[in-house]
Amino acid sequence: MWSAFKCIVARDLTLAMRRRGDVLTILVFFIIVVSLFPLGVGPEMKTLRTIAPGVVWVAALLATMLSLGRLFYNDYLDGTLEQMALAPHSLSVLVLGKVVAHWLLSGVPLVLVSPVLGLQFDLSTDALGAMVGALLLGTPTLSLIGAIGAALTLGLRGGGVLVALLILPLYIPVLIMGAGAGEATVAGLEAGAYFSLLGAGLLASLVLAPWAAATALRIALE
Repeated sequence: MWSAFKCIVARDLTLAMRRRGDVLTILVFFIIVVSLFPLGVGPEMKTLRTIAPGVVWVAALLATMLSLGRLFYNDYLDGTLEQMALAPHSLSVLVLGKVVAHWLLSGVPLVLVSPVLGLQFDLSTDALGAMVGALLLGTPTLSLIGAIGAALTLGLRGGGVLVALLILPLYIPVLIMGAGAGEATVAGLEAGAYFSLLGAGLLASLVLAPWAAATALRIALE
C-alpha cells in the first residue's frame, strides 16, 4: 500500500515537471493577487497589516481552485483512472497520493513565497510566522476538500463552475480559521485556538476526504 502511494505521488510530480507552466501559473496568480492589494488600498500601514492575513488566504484559496480541474481529469481521459480503480490497492490511498502531489505542487509554493509577500504589508516576524503556520495546516485541507469536488464533477460539462459552487461553502471555515490566526497575531492576541481548529480540520479531512473522493470517482466511472 505504501509503495503504491509513493508511486502515485512520484508519477504526478514527474508529469507536473513536464508541464511546469501549470505550476508557475498558480504561483504567479497568487503573487499578482496579493501584490495588487497594497497598490489599491494605499500606503496606510495599519490598514495593510489588518487586511494582510485575509488577502493572503483568499488568494491562496483561489489559486488552489485553479488547479482542481486537472486533479483527475487527465487520468480520466487516458484511462489511467479506470486502471487505478481496478488495482488491488485501495482507491482511497491512491486518491490520497494524488492529493498529496497536488498539495506539493500548488500549496507548498504558496507557503514558501507567502513570507516575502507578507513584507509588502509590513507584517512583523510573529505575524509572518503565524501566517505561514496557518497556511501549512490549511492548504492541505483545501486540497483534500477540493478533491471531493473535482471527483463529483468529473466528466461533467462546466465542471469548473460546479466545483466552485460545491467546495466554496466548505472552504469558508478553513478561510476563517486561517485568516483569524494571522489577524489575532497582528492584534497581539493568542492564536492557539485557531491553529487547533485548523489541525482538527486537517485530521478530519485526511480521514474522510480520500474515501469520499474515491466513492465519487467510482460513481463517475460507472
